[in-house]
Amino acid sequence: MSAQKSLPEEGSAFHTDRVLSITAGHFIHDTYSAFLAPLLPLLQEKLGIGYALTGGLAIFTQLPSILNPFLGYVADRISLRYFVILAPAVTGTLYSSMGLSSSYMTLAFLLLLAGVSIAAFHAPAPAMLAQVAGNRVGTGMSLFMAAGELGRTLGPLIVVAAVQWLGLGGMWRLAVVGWLVSAVLFIKLRDVRISPRSRTQSNAAFWAHVRVIFPLLIWLMIGRSFMQVTMTTYLPVFMKDVAGTSLWLAAGSLTILEAAGVVGALITGTISDRWGRPRVMMLLLSLAPLLMVGFLYSSSWLMVPLLVALGISAISVQPVLLALVQDEFPHNRALANGLFLGLNFMIRAIAIAAVGAAADRIGLFDAFVISAGIGFAAIPGVWLLGRAQQRRQA
Repeated sequence: MSAQKSLPEEGSAFHTDRVLSITAGHFIHDTYSAFLAPLLPLLQEKLGIGYALTGGLAIFTQLPSILNPFLGYVADRISLRYFVILAPAVTGTLYSSMGLSSSYMTLAFLLLLAGVSIAAFHAPAPAMLAQVAGNRVGTGMSLFMAAGELGRTLGPLIVVAAVQWLGLGGMWRLAVVGWLVSAVLFIKLRDVRISPRSRTQSNAAFWAHVRVIFPLLIWLMIGRSFMQVTMTTYLPVFMKDVAGTSLWLAAGSLTILEAAGVVGALITGTISDRWGRPRVMMLLLSLAPLLMVGFLYSSSWLMVPLLVALGISAISVQPVLLALVQDEFPHNRALANGLFLGLNFMIRAIAIAAVGAAADRIGLFDAFVISAGIGFAAIPGVWLLGRAQQRRQA
């Protein structure tokens, strides 16, 4: 009976109910994971720490990314559907418990555990989604990433409101939503497989293709990650310390950025199904650094429209990258996705640390300027990636 139930996700059909179930789980999961950034100003003040240690809290959620390749490898052989199903509950509990931490080390350990839960969700989830999206992988990734961006959009507002109404120590009550969502996902996804039914690609062929594609992806991720982590992790601190806004306005700026990312994520993956992944990435990654420089040197009345443009360009590249990885490695999707996410999270962690250290040394504004400059380095990588894809398809 279970074998019959697992058949529908194979083939080219787009299974809307299952796609929406996975994207809804991503929405709730990433709502919780957005709780940290808007609270960094409060945590910095409470703990009496500098920018580097404050940003370092986000690094602890990135460290478990080293598990992503292993999780992907396992997911290509046995289905890790329960990681996807349980992650909203576990991640929600850990992030909602931040207010119960009494020291920096306790909070760091809590965030480290949250990072494990994040890795356990993100390594198999895109592969599961590709299974049920059929031949519309780009569209599926757009919905998946848009759901995540929407969660990161609402997360800052939810957690700031919760802190004001419940206090840091009362945030734990928010965890109940994650457990309810995991219960629904169990009902909807317990029969969905992640691993493909057949794998015709040998290990040697897989790793040979990894050596061609992944150095170019790393090039791309370095240029993109410095812009993205600067604008997401440090934006609330920038708005409070440099722009002089309140905590609400600082969180609101992040919401504006992430809301624009929702719109961009809905569009970019779908468009890349028609226009091609490299072409869409070239457009987005050429605009993003220019818009970031414009944001830094703009008048206050231009900040909001520039944040919107930055959200659409800098954040919405991810669904295109995820779809490209699924395209390039159709027989080892979870492993390829795990490698990609593991490298992406590690690069993000390095970028967070580097930007924080630079901010402590030369100031937050100049650190933002340098990050925009690094963003321009991604452009040649996109061109070379497109050439590599053309050679493979020839």
